[in-house]
Amino acid sequence: MKIVRVQDIIGTEREVSAQQWTSRRLLLKKDGMGFSFHETIIPANTEHTFHYKHHLEAVYCVAGNGSITDVATGETHEISDGTLYALDQHDKHILRGGTEDMRLICAFNPPVTGQEVHDEDGAYLPDTSED
Repeated sequence: MKIVRVQDIIGTEREVSAQQWTSRRLLLKKDGMGFSFHETIIPANTEHTFHYKHHLEAVYCVAGNGSITDVATGETHEISDGTLYALDQHDKHILRGGTEDMRLICAFNPPVTGQEVHDEDGAYLPDTSED
């Protein structure tokens, strides 16, 4: 059994901040669960383009508000507490913070290692390690 408290992650290598967002990686590949699990904070009035070409992601909003735009279709969806979106087709998307910071709970498959950074397309490179 694993017990992880977000307050124990803040300020450690599992808390990653960049491009006006913060991701707290509660579970990583090395935890052996087959997925990674994160808490991500998207500040109000920010815009981010992501394209996870090598990962599927499910995201559940537990606080705040914003929107997501599917780049391929131009369709925009509002996000607020209780909304889930799943990037099941490696969807390139624009995530916008609304009037309040969004607190998102995210699962990635395959799991991230914790060392990933977004490339110029907003993607994480695939993990090629054996462990």
